[in-house]
Amino acid sequence: MTPAPADAFHVLVVDDDRRLRDLLRRYLSDNGYRVTTAESAADARRKLDGLAFDVLVLDVMMPGDEDGVALTRSLRLSLGVPILLLTARGEPEDRILGLEAGADDYLAKPFEPRELLLRVESVLRRARPAAETSEPVRMGAVEFRADRGELLRDGQPVRLTSAETDILRLFARNAGVVLSRTALAAGSTAGTGERAVDVHVTRLRRKIEPDPRNPRYLKTVWGEGYALWPD
Repeated sequence: MTPAPADAFHVLVVDDDRRLRDLLRRYLSDNGYRVTTAESAADARRKLDGLAFDVLVLDVMMPGDEDGVALTRSLRLSLGVPILLLTARGEPEDRILGLEAGADDYLAKPFEPRELLLRVESVLRRARPAAETSEPVRMGAVEFRADRGELLRDGQPVRLTSAETDILRLFARNAGVVLSRTALAAGSTAGTGERAVDVHVTRLRRKIEPDPRNPRYLKTVWGEGYALWPD
């Protein structure tokens, strides 16, 4: 395994399952990340005291006095590093609990390592919004400013949820390119199901399209996904 360069993003993986820790350490390392692991919240705090990280991957169910949600809530008081929670609990209320604690994303077990990699990349992108282009994407009377996460209609702001902002940024970066539901889910906080992505796209059309029932800009590509065709 080739060591990651010194300027590579540094990930802290916290999970009491040694096999999963080792798997994620190898997989993330093979994809260019520096990786440190911890087996508990207490172990994670020791690592955080001495090292700087770009993203934290935390298991929700950990032994000891502090689980992943409690650790996230505590860290959010002083730490702005992106946090991705892993859990065997896939119910919507569990996901909401984690997001309310301050997590940036939430991934249910079991998962494919590739999906974890995409989500890590996604939270890192969202943590660096200044890297977005400042050139607005225009769609008739509507324009989207990706660097600000701002949608305007006739110059007036249109409210977007965080998931809608994520998805619209993905479309803006990939204008004219078909994005699958899987890619849209992995690159946003829309949720892991195809239906969740469809719901967010429907809501975006209501905010973007002159006629949401006959979309001009946010097109469905049957069997493949969606594509944004701005002016």
